[in-house]
Amino acid sequence: MNDAPKVAEVILEVSVQKALDYSIPEELISKINVGTWVEVPLRSRLSRGFVVQLKKSSSFPTLHPIARALSDGPVITEDLFRLALWMASYYGTPIEKVLKTMLPSGVRKAIGVRKQYLVKRAKTREELSLLYQELAPKAPQQAKILELLLPTKKGILLSELLEQGECHPSSVKALVEKGCLTLDLVRSQDSLVTGESYFTTPPKNLREEQVIALSSIISSLHENRFSVKLLYGVTGSGKTEVFIQAIETCLKQGKGALVLVPEIALTTQTIQRFKSRFTIPIAVLHHRLSDGERHEAWTAIRTQGARIVIGARSAVFCPLPNLGLIIVDEEHEHSYKQTEDSPSYHARDVAVMRGKLTQATVVLGSATPSLESFYNAKIGKYELLTLNERSGSAVIPEVHIVDMRREYDKAKGFTLFSDLLLSKVDERRKKGEQAMLFLNRRGFHTTSTCTECGKVLMCSRCECALTFHKLHNLLSCHLCGYDCAPPAICPHCRKPSLIRYGGIGTEKVEAALYKIFPDIRVLRADADSTKHKGSLERILNDFRTGKADVLVGTQMIAKGLHFPEVTLVGILNCDTTLNIPDFRAQESVFQLITQVAGRSGRGITKGEVVLQTSIPDHPTILAASRQDYPSFYAEETEIRKTFFFPPYNHILKFVFSGVDQKAVEESARSWSEALQKQLPSQFICHPALPCGHPKVNDRWRYQCLVRGPSVTFVTALSEKLNKELKIPSTVAYFCDVDPISTFF
Repeated sequence: MNDAPKVAEVILEVSVQKALDYSIPEELISKINVGTWVEVPLRSRLSRGFVVQLKKSSSFPTLHPIARALSDGPVITEDLFRLALWMASYYGTPIEKVLKTMLPSGVRKAIGVRKQYLVKRAKTREELSLLYQELAPKAPQQAKILELLLPTKKGILLSELLEQGECHPSSVKALVEKGCLTLDLVRSQDSLVTGESYFTTPPKNLREEQVIALSSIISSLHENRFSVKLLYGVTGSGKTEVFIQAIETCLKQGKGALVLVPEIALTTQTIQRFKSRFTIPIAVLHHRLSDGERHEAWTAIRTQGARIVIGARSAVFCPLPNLGLIIVDEEHEHSYKQTEDSPSYHARDVAVMRGKLTQATVVLGSATPSLESFYNAKIGKYELLTLNERSGSAVIPEVHIVDMRREYDKAKGFTLFSDLLLSKVDERRKKGEQAMLFLNRRGFHTTSTCTECGKVLMCSRCECALTFHKLHNLLSCHLCGYDCAPPAICPHCRKPSLIRYGGIGTEKVEAALYKIFPDIRVLRADADSTKHKGSLERILNDFRTGKADVLVGTQMIAKGLHFPEVTLVGILNCDTTLNIPDFRAQESVFQLITQVAGRSGRGITKGEVVLQTSIPDHPTILAASRQDYPSFYAEETEIRKTFFFPPYNHILKFVFSGVDQKAVEESARSWSEALQKQLPSQFICHPALPCGHPKVNDRWRYQCLVRGPSVTFVTALSEKLNKELKIPSTVAYFCDVDPISTFF
């Protein structure tokens, strides 16, 4: 005990620029290790932080003692701490902020699992219907609760009931006391699942190219060496089966496996696939978990209760011991990138670095790899594994490109659906097959114009057009969340006027289908229809089990989902993104079209795709219609090389924002000028300009772009400039490293 370290170096949650020394009380010596979460005194108050080093002595004569240990062991493991140091340097972020990002708030607060209750009927529907009529005039909140509960089969979660009914819990309590309802405690199954209720399915027989890919992954696992594999396979080629069989090998070696997916929809589907193959606990991490559920999953991972972790972006920081395999599914997806706060990390790149630090095998999977990943495979930095054929009897769907200019001429004006798409939707409906329609815009109408003065109704906070949502009769801003009822008086000309609506969203598509085919069954999946916890999972499950003929959706239905009965996909509009002045615009459109088209014909029946466009001869659209990634890559990289864009250079985007437009503009301009003077000639510093959305939520936004061969050189220089220039406290500064967009 005498040789035990007496001093702990602690990095605090609050920014104090450096680690501080604290003495370790005798009673805490056995509990304090590198990575332990502790509470320490700072300026007469207690602050929280991480132990980053243990020492026998300090250069300071007197030290404050650690107040208490908040964890029973390291919550930041050694490999995660080394990863944090790399992230702090690469993304130009203070180490304390990186560590705070790594540790979920639920773990930091040590919150227990929040109790969830299921509200169920305690009386018959007939009895509750009579009670509803009685309560409606005198107790409207109780009546509203009964109205929402009557159509349900198994009940509804209390939190969802209160949100939908905009009711107070006391109203539910009153109905429970009357013996009308019951409250049953439900233990969350979202954060830790075991698979016991699923039939175990055997491994599928692999095609030769799948065997070759799997053998390469297993070879790295057996050799315990760091390796990055890019599994490039056409949609429906069986990448997931390769992942699962690789994980089986990883588990046999006593190692842990981490699987990253970009969307909650894919998280749910992946869990279902995995639960039918693995009987061991699986931990799940995504942003819709409560703090308590996240704490429960985190604890199960740290104590080796779960050796398989499935999650979205932040799951890359999970404390999985003896990590052997990291899989990044749909590695090209932009949702892996943190874009609104520091550190501006990309989970794919962090996963690669974590694999390097732990000597793990990293597998990146995609039918449309990012140009950066494919470039790394081409130059030998990654190993390229290719799957060229679909699994089983499935074949690549036939794509029909429809020139919408001709459709507009035929209709003598705008039309939402081409004749070909409508005929094929009707054909599928009559056959009992399913269709998916994709439009990456939610709402009913995307613009609202005053008929008197002709001006578009804008969000005053963001200066962007308000979207009309017919279901709730609201005009809404999709940037800041502001909404209001359609005005009776125009805010521009101050005259009473009618509003002329234009543009289309998913809500409009759904309504149009019902109007054309009155007996059709439609489900809609977008940010509006999936607000409630579990709602997206229910929509997708209902569609999977044949409760709808058509699924209308935005980008959340565009990738990875597997519906064997879908034989038709309609892409309603894919042109607008091509016109955005962003170097990734064509890559994004190619990926989106290819991924959406890949949802068709994944079963025994051949699929079709109807692609509606006003520019049918565009090279990107033609390449995507053929699912010809190699030719798209060859053409796009030539353009990128000419203009020194990634993957041939790095980009850093410095964003300045604040309520005072002049102060923001001046800060951005002075930063750009100072940076330009100190950068070597191989770097290009662009002048400060307004962002693509120059105003969001009453804050003005300007940006400065830097292109060059090194990131860390620029982040180090920016840290120096940050101290020298003294940006006003009213102006926020954010460094976005390797941004997914140079426009927004």
